[in-house]
Amino acid sequence: MVEQSKIIEHQNLRLTKKSKTNFLYSTFFLNKEKSKALQAVYSFCRISDDIVDEEGKSLDMKVSKFLKWKEDFQKALDGKSDNYFLNYLVKIILRYNLDKSNFFFLLDGMEMDLTKNRYNNFDELYNYCYCVASTVGLIFIKILSYKNEVTIDYAINLGIALQLTNILRDLKQDAMEGRIYLPLEDLEKYHYSENNLIGNIYNDKFIELMKYEIDRTESFYNKARSNLTKPDFKTLLSARIIDKTYYSILKQIEKSRYNVYTGNLRISKFRKLMIPFLTLIQKSNAL
Repeated sequence: MVEQSKIIEHQNLRLTKKSKTNFLYSTFFLNKEKSKALQAVYSFCRISDDIVDEEGKSLDMKVSKFLKWKEDFQKALDGKSDNYFLNYLVKIILRYNLDKSNFFFLLDGMEMDLTKNRYNNFDELYNYCYCVASTVGLIFIKILSYKNEVTIDYAINLGIALQLTNILRDLKQDAMEGRIYLPLEDLEKYHYSENNLIGNIYNDKFIELMKYEIDRTESFYNKARSNLTKPDFKTLLSARIIDKTYYSILKQIEKSRYNVYTGNLRISKFRKLMIPFLTLIQKSNAL
């Protein structure tokens, strides 16, 4: 069993590196135990997401495979699974007394990508973002041993901000896959149609729409930061690194005059390496 755990830990790290995720750089200063726990949770997210986005599979096949994955997770929680990774994850859930419902909300959110490709208003989009991102934040702060209850609001708002940033960055790719996450009421408000978005039409209407979306996204970063107090400022260094990384992406979108249809808006590897160290030396405003 010890050898199997080592293999799984290695696979989790390999999966994290392979995905070229911004998450990897946020774990630089964690002890090994917490780092491995976070990597396991990330792997759970990555595996779940890969089922939803698997190329060459019909929608029915994806739905069937995803439902089987949810069923296997429940079996692992019940101690009746032979899936080594899920059994390993359950040990982490028990070790850190993680709220199991957050994992199921996470799965519910990812399942939305199989059943829903439009959002009528921001309330609907908020619910999606909460499920796929805020839940992960709530899991992470528990592993990182947060102290102040207001930090729960920090995790929720930061999760919304990060997911909205992802949505704005990936508008083009998502539209190619038939998904439009921007609320339809926002498109209507700025007289920018679905066909405009699918056709990558960059014009004044799009710029005004993006300004509106970025202002809302930035408001969630600000809400999150206002709920990060002195007791958890150092504890949540990893979360602050993720915050700064994704906020940099948001600022890049602004600098590009909101043109997410062309160019590369992902930050450089050098910048990703620098952010953890710059965040480490940052002083808390709450001090």
